[in-house]
This record gives sequence, C-alpha cells and structure tokens, in this order.
Amino acid sequence: MQHEITQTGPLLDAQGRPAQKGWARNLLLRYDRKAIKASSWRIKEWDYYCILEKDFGIALTVADNSYLSLIAVNVFDFINHTETTDMVIIPFTMGKLNMPSSSSEGDIVIGHKKVNLSFRHKDGKRQLDVDFPSFHKGKGLKGSFTLTPQNQDSMVIVTPFKDDPLAFYYNQKINCLAAEGAFVFGEKTHAFQSGKASAVLDWGRGVWTYKNRWYWGSASGYIDGKPFGFNIGYGFGDTSAASENMLFYNGVAHKLDQVEFHMNTNDYLQPWEFTSNDGRFELDFEPAIDRYSNTNLLLLQSKQHQVFGYFSGTVILDDGTPLSLDRFLGFAEDVFNRW
Repeated sequence: MQHEITQTGPLLDAQGRPAQKGWARNLLLRYDRKAIKASSWRIKEWDYYCILEKDFGIALTVADNSYLSLIAVNVFDFINHTETTDMVIIPFTMGKLNMPSSSSEGDIVIGHKKVNLSFRHKDGKRQLDVDFPSFHKGKGLKGSFTLTPQNQDSMVIVTPFKDDPLAFYYNQKINCLAAEGAFVFGEKTHAFQSGKASAVLDWGRGVWTYKNRWYWGSASGYIDGKPFGFNIGYGFGDTSAASENMLFYNGVAHKLDQVEFHMNTNDYLQPWEFTSNDGRFELDFEPAIDRYSNTNLLLLQSKQHQVFGYFSGTVILDDGTPLSLDRFLGFAEDVFNRW
C-alpha cells in the first residue's frame, strides 16, 4: 500500500499521534514541537546537507536531539578515497537550537566558540556558511555555498511506530539542489562548479523509539543535462502505509514501491546490489568511502556505515521510460542506534 497525503493540516492530532500516515510530494502537514505529547527528552530535530561533485564533497549537520546536540562537518575526497570528520557536541539543548518547524522557512544559526554554522533562506535559495577553525586538529575549514532548488517535488513521509503510539518520524528529502560555492580545508580550496555539483537536504523532526536500525540511500546529479536523483530506504518505523522510495527526473517525482539493499556486513567496501519488487530499481553499487563510526556510551550507541560510491544500472519512471546510470555518485548507509 502506498497512501499519498494530499491535504494540509496539523501533523499530530490532539493525543499527539500522527494525524495521517503515508507519503507526500511536499511538506503539507504542519510540525509543531509544542503538540508533542511524548517526553521532551525524546524529541529529535535535524537538518543535514550533503553536497557532492565528481572529486570531492562536504556534509553539514545540525541536530538537536534534546539531551545531546550535534554540529558536524564531513569532507570527502573521492580521488584518494578518504573522509575527514569533526564535530561539536552540546549537551542538554532541549530545543534551544530553535530548529525551524518547516524546511521552507526559518533559519538555523549556530554561534559556538568552536564553530559558526548557518543555514539561511535567501531569495528562494539556501545559503550555507561554515567557519570551523579547529576542524581536524586545527587544520581549519571555512566555506560558503548557495543551493538552488530544481525539483517541484520532494520525498516526504510520515512514519509511526507500532510499539509506541506517541513516536513518529516526519521526514523530507529534497534532492537535486544545484550547488555552487567553495570551501577551504587547510590550505586547499575546493570549488563546486555550477551544473556539476548537486546537494540533498535531509530534514527530520520526530520522536523515536529507543532502539532502531535503518537503511538509506540517496543520489543527485544530472542525466543528459537534466536533474536526476533518488531516495531509497526502509527499516525505520512502521512503513506499511508507504515507503520512502522515489525517483526524481527533471523536477518531477516518480514513486517506487519496495527496494532492498544487499551488502556484505563484514566488509561494506565490497560491492552492493539494490533490487526492487517491481523491477523499477535495479542497481549495482561500487563503494569508494566507508564513513564508519561507532559511538558507544553504554546506554547510548550510534553505529554507522555511510558508504559513498557509484551506482550503475537501470531505473524506470512512472510512464515506463528506462534511465541508465553509469557510475552515478551517491551514498547508501546502514545505521543502528540506541538513543
């Protein structure tokens, strides 16, 4: 079943439960932190941007997880197959980062003694700025990026949890953001070129259960000069009303049913495969970088394999048109959390 949400309204009902369940093309339901009935300690809000070009990339994260917030920057080198990550952890923010209730308006501005980071809306575009002098043992990182929307559609999903009626996951993925700008890492400048660099926004708000595992994959770029991207994933919450699997081509969404990840969990740098129940998403994946982390604080744990690499194969649009991918840059991940 794939239930499409087409009517606007509040995300949560008077009891604090999701008023609707399913997928949408845009952020139709209104998120209100004050409407949550679960413990404020369990609220999780984040914005994650990932900008990729052929040889390099950068990711910026602001996450207010109530009892523990995270400001993170990741730099990717696809020539040497390396990644560099640094972060600032801020305890007990409990919503003080003032994360916007919508992805389409409201700015995020972080002023910290170690890092300054901002996500702003400006003239219909998104302006990202970061200044992280202590990044990578004082090597330093500073950058400024402008992202321009190219899609009229996005992937939005409202996911409940069977074992907790007050838990929910409200998520939007905006693929195919055209990216321009540059960042300086140490003494080297990396400049994103217009028409070659693409970004994705992962916007999430919700209350999660304590223990969960998910699979997520994303890619954005161009096929024959037209914007193309996809979002795939499963494993997180009760997705019986809808999956989050979707293609984007020339600005329009094409809904997929079920997609399955096949990987070697003993070695994530071995080739992966992706298959679908309707034959519309059949891709091989050649890993290049495994951004692995395992933070284990007894009661809290986050074990992540975010693997960047190249997708090849065939996807099929809603009207039956096939598209061929040949080493299309993106990522796929396997994440386990207790938090």
